[in-house]
Amino acid sequence: MTDASLDSGAPRKGLTVTDARTRKRNAAERRFRAYGIVAISIGLLFLLFLFGSILRSGLPAFTQTVVDVEFTLSQAAIDEAESKMLKTKAYENFFIAALEGQLNARGLAVDFDAKAIERLVGKPGGTIREFFKENPDRIGTPVSFELAASSRVDGYLNGRITRGTLVDSRFLMAADLDLVDALEEAGIIKGAFNWNFITGTDSGVDNPGGAGLGASVIGSFFMMLVVLFLSLPIGVAASIYLEEFAPKNRWTDLIEVNISNLAAVPSIVFGILGLAVFIQFAGLPQSAPLVGGLVLTLMTLPTIIISTRASLNAVPQSIRDAALGVGASKMQSVFHHVLPLAMPGILTGTIIGLAQALGETAPLLLIGMVGFVAREYPEGFLAGFTDANSAMPAQIYTWASRADPGFYEKAWGGIIILLAFLITMNTIAVILRRRFERRW
Repeated sequence: MTDASLDSGAPRKGLTVTDARTRKRNAAERRFRAYGIVAISIGLLFLLFLFGSILRSGLPAFTQTVVDVEFTLSQAAIDEAESKMLKTKAYENFFIAALEGQLNARGLAVDFDAKAIERLVGKPGGTIREFFKENPDRIGTPVSFELAASSRVDGYLNGRITRGTLVDSRFLMAADLDLVDALEEAGIIKGAFNWNFITGTDSGVDNPGGAGLGASVIGSFFMMLVVLFLSLPIGVAASIYLEEFAPKNRWTDLIEVNISNLAAVPSIVFGILGLAVFIQFAGLPQSAPLVGGLVLTLMTLPTIIISTRASLNAVPQSIRDAALGVGASKMQSVFHHVLPLAMPGILTGTIIGLAQALGETAPLLLIGMVGFVAREYPEGFLAGFTDANSAMPAQIYTWASRADPGFYEKAWGGIIILLAFLITMNTIAVILRRRFERRW
């Protein structure tokens, strides 16, 4: 056989020539890449739409409408007010007189009475009296009072309430809107940042303008302390035993399967368990962050165990063999060498588990935290665990279920704060993983 016999007569193709099959394969790859880009673009579009909706609906909760009135009270005026039986009413009359004076000075004469002022800003007399009692050096000097307007007034200025939709009630009358318009034209009523929404407490069903998330943030903080100090040591200890010391038999296989199954159990099941065990059987206080923390600990343990075992398994076996080769015991090789190398992954899994627990609502519904209105901060550190309180997800759920549209804005604003906490915790987890992670 010669070389000539191997020549079939077909034209030879070089490596630089693209045949039909290669072109078809390259076209399929380009289509797949385009599908991926389209999918990511759609996902980002939905994400932007979600964040836009949350910000549009929730940002008004961070602002409030205030009535800014400046006036001066002399010592004689204060002595006269203190000599009367209704002292706060006398101070309220001073406020009304100052308000009328400012409107008249701008040529905006509007008829109103004390009841209209109470519907707009509540009863300002007590606030003014307390101020001058705590600051006697301000007597005789101009003082500017910024009093929060009612939620109905805020809704009227923000467009939620119109003259056509307003129904006369004890909260706001149609005639009061003339006064509101005059105050807005005079620059007396204006918008300001609502610090009370971040630091305040829930104000009940009739006052959405005074509602705040501060007490619920404290309740979530105490719950996360319980979850951290219980789930981290228990989860890490269980993971170390299962991964490093437990024999491989049917019992450990059963435990591993059940841990994986518990990670997929709906959170409301843990709430039912907490209600039955911690409240009905153990008699722990209802609506307490301690009980909420115990329930969330049960829910978080599978996540921490799975992530910790994955981190321990990622450490090369050669590390263990080297430690044992130089005379270390099994426990020394695990705690002195394997565990420090796995710690970044353990911390990452713990933070992600805490972030998941922070946003849970269903377990808290079962233990009563959604039915308690937190109107005060805990009196002490231990009281923060045992006294009834609420949590951020439960408080948001409570606001969303109320009829007043003002609470709807508060619910969206609470979602913004909760998302800020969750994004911060997940960012910390990513930073820790990238900062301390070792690639083998």
